[in-house]
Amino acid sequence: MFVRTGHRESMRNRLVILFTFVLSYCLPTIAQVGEYRNDFSVGVNGGYVLSDVGFTPTVSQDLHGGITGGISFRYVCEKYFSTICSVYGEINYAQLGWEEDILDRQDQPVINKKTGLEEEYSRTANYIQIPIFARLGWGRERKGAQFFFQVGPQFGFFLNESTKTNFNFPERNQEDRINKTCAQDTLSIQNHFDYGISAGLGLEYSVPKVGHFLLEGRYYYGLGNIYKDSKRDYFSKSNYGNIVIKLTYLFDIIKTKNL
Repeated sequence: MFVRTGHRESMRNRLVILFTFVLSYCLPTIAQVGEYRNDFSVGVNGGYVLSDVGFTPTVSQDLHGGITGGISFRYVCEKYFSTICSVYGEINYAQLGWEEDILDRQDQPVINKKTGLEEEYSRTANYIQIPIFARLGWGRERKGAQFFFQVGPQFGFFLNESTKTNFNFPERNQEDRINKTCAQDTLSIQNHFDYGISAGLGLEYSVPKVGHFLLEGRYYYGLGNIYKDSKRDYFSKSNYGNIVIKLTYLFDIIKTKNL
């Protein structure tokens, strides 16, 4: 139905190679010459996720809002000069999806001719997400503030989905829509495993005998598609993009002695 190109595969390969290089070269090098650490912390996280789907052919969208939250784990393994190196992971529940921006050629909402209402459509897809990060921090380890950057792969497992709309699909106002793509409105999510690259920046504040409080902004770029993408399928691309703002609380289980 559509001509496929190698652009998506090329981008996916470059991202995988880049991340593999970071993990296989940079972090082991740090681990060989840094100061030993053995800190393990667990905790909880919660926040808000804004998501959309990169459809090809294009679907006009606004960002879909949903909640996310779960449990967190961190293992601090090394300090290299002023850089604190650790591995951080989460197991989260997340509400993803997309919200369509149904407009006409004058950028006005499309009115359904049967109901007289502005046409609205959104899809919510619930996932279990597992991000695994290589984390670098700068600042205080045990008391005070620390700035951190983290990057790594993320895996998602589809649970279920729901649709919110105020019109019947056969009765949609197709004449006035500037964006005619509507196949996604009736297709259920076909690929139940999602994967991609996530990266975040944040601040951590540590209080002795209390724990660690983290505020983070994160972006996720999906490398997989939610719909099948063969030449016989409608969409050649349908990957998630997520913006996440979250708070995390960690408490120490194991701490390096004599620091």
